[in-house]
Amino acid sequence: MARSERSPLLLAGLLAAAGVAHFAAPKSFDATIPRALPGSPRAWTYGSGAVELALAAGIALPRTRAVAARAAAAFFVGVFPANVQMAVDWQKRPEPLRTAALARLPLQIPLVLWARGVARDEEGR
Repeated sequence: MARSERSPLLLAGLLAAAGVAHFAAPKSFDATIPRALPGSPRAWTYGSGAVELALAAGIALPRTRAVAARAAAAFFVGVFPANVQMAVDWQKRPEPLRTAALARLPLQIPLVLWARGVARDEEGR
């Protein structure tokens, strides 16, 4: 299988795993929800998990792959404030946790580029 054929399924798998994690262990995600957002952090946790699952399904299906991949790129940009919130909140945590929180910040860039690349590959077929 060529890399361009695996890439969408790997991205879909990553999103599906993250989506499931939002429902399986919501408390850890609740803590990353920026306090400025209205409503319950748990609602945002479940909502973002549902979006990740929907994006995973959309990317897995060739018919909806390009649109879902573009939406995933936008989603990765949209959740960046939660990663910033986590990095700020975790400043006094043990070093490995602080490092993990900070490492998530630049990770958004390759995720956005990956999703955009999947969309472009699909549109070019």
